[in-house]
Amino acid sequence: MFERFTVIPAIDLKDGQVVRLMHGEMDRATAYAKDPAAVARNFEEQGAALIHVVDLNGAIAGVPKNIDAVRAIRKAVRCALDVSGGLRTIESIRAVIAAGADRISIGSAAFLDPALVKLACRELRGRVFGAIDLRGGHLAIKGWVETSQLTVGEAIARFKEAGAAAVTVTDISRDGTQIGVDSLKMAAIASAARIPLIASGGVASLDDIKGLAAHFEDGVVGVIVGRALYEGNFTLAEAIAAAA
Repeated sequence: MFERFTVIPAIDLKDGQVVRLMHGEMDRATAYAKDPAAVARNFEEQGAALIHVVDLNGAIAGVPKNIDAVRAIRKAVRCALDVSGGLRTIESIRAVIAAGADRISIGSAAFLDPALVKLACRELRGRVFGAIDLRGGHLAIKGWVETSQLTVGEAIARFKEAGAAAVTVTDISRDGTQIGVDSLKMAAIASAARIPLIASGGVASLDDIKGLAAHFEDGVVGVIVGRALYEGNFTLAEAIAAAA
C-alpha cells in the first residue's frame, strides 16, 4: 500500500467546518475554513494521494456527525480518503464507506469492542488503519477525553492481530503545537511494532518531513500534517517534494 513515504494532509471537521485543535482539546479549536470540499480540492491539486478526514464531533459523540461534509469532499476529489471519528459500530463504518471513504481509521472501538475491529478488517481487507493516540505513554480514547491503561505496544498488538493495514500514532502532547516531531520515537515504535506506521502530531517544518521520511525503511511510511499547512509554514506540494 505504501510504496514510498506519503505526506497526508488532514481535514478535521467540527460542526461542518475545517478546524485544528491544540493538544486535542475541543474547546481550543481554531477554525480555518467553512468549505471542507474546497480545502480537499486544493490539497488534491497540490498532489495529495490520501487525505485524512477526522470527524471531531463524532469522536466525542461515538457516532459520525459530519457525514454530509465527507460526502461533499468525496464529490470534490478523486484521491483516496481516510475517515475517522465515531466509528464504534459496523453500521457507522458502513455509513462512512457509503459516504465515500476509501479507508477508515479506528481508535477507541479497538479497545472498547475488539471484535468490531476484526469484523471491519474482514469486510474491508487492507482498508482499515488503527489509530493510537498517546498521552503520557498511554492511550487516550473517546475523542481524547479518557485515558486507557494500555501501552502503545499492547495497542498495536491488538491492531496487528485484527489485521489492520497500518497504524497512525499521534503524540497528543505535540498535536497542534508546531513544536516539531520526535522522529526517533516514531521510528522506534515502528521498528518494534513491525507494522506500517503513520506519524502524527507536532509537524512544524520541512525538516520534520525529511526526518520522518528518512525512517521509511524502519516502517514509518507517512506523516499526517495539519496546522503547519493551514498556518502557511509550507505548502503540501513543498512537503511532498521534501519527502521525495
